[in-house]
Amino acid sequence: MNPGNTPAIPIGTPGARIRHSVCRWCYEEIPLEDFCLAVKEMGIESIELLMPTDFPTLRKHGLSCAIVSFPTGLMPDGTRVGQIEKAFNRIEHHDTLVKIYEPHLRESAAVGAKQVICFSGNRDGMSDAEGLENCVIGLKRLLPLAEELGITLVMELLNSKVDHPGYMCDHTAWGAELCRRTESENFKLLYDIYHMQIMEGDVIATIRANHPYISHYHTAGVPGRNEIDETQELFYPAIMRAIADTGYRGYVGQEFMPKDLDKLASLREGIRICSV
Repeated sequence: MNPGNTPAIPIGTPGARIRHSVCRWCYEEIPLEDFCLAVKEMGIESIELLMPTDFPTLRKHGLSCAIVSFPTGLMPDGTRVGQIEKAFNRIEHHDTLVKIYEPHLRESAAVGAKQVICFSGNRDGMSDAEGLENCVIGLKRLLPLAEELGITLVMELLNSKVDHPGYMCDHTAWGAELCRRTESENFKLLYDIYHMQIMEGDVIATIRANHPYISHYHTAGVPGRNEIDETQELFYPAIMRAIADTGYRGYVGQEFMPKDLDKLASLREGIRICSV
């Protein structure tokens, strides 16, 4: 059901202002070929958080990938880095991160991708100020290549209260300051509406104030990370209108975990709700 019975603009209607994407991991039990067919029929243009090797399948169905997933690699001591918990906020991770991200950026550019996700890493006793400084140092080692390739590195804002305890990039203000300090248009934020509602609320005002630093959005219902319908506390049509009003022309990625047994029906409803 559309929250508040607000009319949604049908997919494909001239003037519809939101471009739709969906996160692959939420539907990973559906074979990618079948998923491509299903989302294409819904009017979704992108399946995201895939790897460059998945692009031939997407292209076959006329789909794109709004943001490429992340690489991981082992440090000399066997520590795996690149994932949410261990990333750019520690100097000792930087050599390995550069080693794994450089080829990943080149492979992403080679298949026509424009954005690649990255993470801050967890605090684990580190101050936010030190982590900010370290992230700048590490990202600046990669940004010249990203600029050369036309790729934007995008750090995701995640909540540290429920899903990712200790994660450092958990407030928009911290992420926006990181954008300012990197001094590159090829570093931006992924504003995850679900995560930021949990951490700070005030979603629409925050988007309006920080939209120059945001190059991608994710959705999910609060609480629970499930459907974005009337069972949760956010009113997504208003949020989508606020995003569109900033002049944003990128994608909004559905990243909720469907409770409904018919997961594709839940996705279709989410797309309908967000079509403003």
